[in-house]
Amino acid sequence: MPNRTDWLVALPVLIPALAAAFGAALHGRPRAQRLLTLFSAALLLAAALLLLAAVADGTVLASQMGDWPAPFGITLVADRLAAAMVLITAIMYAATAVYAFADRGAMAEEALWHPLLAALVFGVASAFLAGDLFNLYVWFEVMLISSFGLLVLGGGREQLDAALTYGLLNLVATTVFLIAVGMLYGLTGTLNLADMALRVPGVPNQGAVAAVAFLLMAAFAAKAAVFPLFFWLPASYHTAIAPVAAIFAALLTKVGVYALIRLFTLVFPASQGWVGPLMWFIAAGTMLVGVLGAAAHWEVRRILSFHIISQIGYMIVGLAIATPLAIAGSVFYILHHIIVKANLFLIAGAMQRIGGSFSLARLGGLWRRDPWLGLLFAVPALSLAGLPPLSGFWAKLLVVQSGFAASYWWLAGIALATGLLTLYSMLKIWLEAFWKEPPEDAPEAAPLSRRERLLLFGPVVSLGLITLAIGLWAEPLAAFALAAGEQLSTRQEYIRAVLGGGGTTP
Repeated sequence: MPNRTDWLVALPVLIPALAAAFGAALHGRPRAQRLLTLFSAALLLAAALLLLAAVADGTVLASQMGDWPAPFGITLVADRLAAAMVLITAIMYAATAVYAFADRGAMAEEALWHPLLAALVFGVASAFLAGDLFNLYVWFEVMLISSFGLLVLGGGREQLDAALTYGLLNLVATTVFLIAVGMLYGLTGTLNLADMALRVPGVPNQGAVAAVAFLLMAAFAAKAAVFPLFFWLPASYHTAIAPVAAIFAALLTKVGVYALIRLFTLVFPASQGWVGPLMWFIAAGTMLVGVLGAAAHWEVRRILSFHIISQIGYMIVGLAIATPLAIAGSVFYILHHIIVKANLFLIAGAMQRIGGSFSLARLGGLWRRDPWLGLLFAVPALSLAGLPPLSGFWAKLLVVQSGFAASYWWLAGIALATGLLTLYSMLKIWLEAFWKEPPEDAPEAAPLSRRERLLLFGPVVSLGLITLAIGLWAEPLAAFALAAGEQLSTRQEYIRAVLGGGGTTP
């Protein structure tokens, strides 16, 4: 008997898709576009909350598009992790939409900004809910096209060069992904993830299965910007306007991480014998390379871009260790990091508006000029470094605890060392931009109007309050992450929800 709430799974796909279509149709009517963006963001947030409430008890919702039964049709699936990722996507949509109203770069290209933002959210939310591998590829393509358009907003040569690098390297990863999809279909005769989970163990040529799994790992690892496939990210993110950089930092790499978690807990868990050691190497290299790159740079956006890479390493630790506790640590870390990293890029945009530059050499005295900005920076910066009682402390604690519990002492030690170096980078920004005297050649920045301050600081304050709430009341999210980790480690509910009573794990 179908679940009467399975229609909830389709809403997070339908809302931003319609917003993108109507946003494009309203070209030349900026006020209508703004109202549409705000309305669709609020609607998506409500739909995401309903979806999360429906699956919070462990229910897995599966919706078959066009009433085609799985594994023959398009399936959308929501479990705890997918629903949480959709909710965090809705929060990012709302935050960046409001912030962009005060960002001159976004408003200069307003006719394009609104439909492209909605299209990006459409691709991201659909990827989190995808129940088959080919449609996951389709949603990656939607994200790539819309993100390329968003990256060139502002029209500078630096942005065009960065967009070209970003697009070409992501196209390579997407091509590898598509090749792997074709090979896996040839081996199993299906693209539905739940059905594939049942068929993969019975494939006679397990060597070919391992080869395909490696190709998929490489494609998703490139999308997640992990070591050694990270170089496209610091070459592009620092060129984007602030709201674009914020939503990129929050969501794009996390879709790659989500795909890795989904695939290597659902479809290829039997391959953990070779996946684990490779993931140890990837996680350790990602943490170290990212944090060292951040320590070496003196431009705020470049520092934050490299820290995206280092923090992705913490999320990969869950797959490297592959225990329910470790996967729960990855879930907690993803949700915490999306909020914190987006907030830091929004604050970087405000720093540039108030201080006139992103370069630490040309910034100074921001604490005296705007103490509120200093306080708003301190919350996500210290959370990123993992200081208690902020959200980053509990996220790192779960990851490190899972490492010690599984006797991966060295991996836990690298995670702790990365946290210390992260603190160094955040202190560097604080001392150079906020505390030191402004240099003689400091650029003059136009003062913010009251409306601009409200629009810039409103989303920043909201995200900062979420960070504080997670830190001070961590138990509900920790319990949710542990339940999500357990659900990902046991595949029965997911397979049964998609395939019905006939789907049983071997």
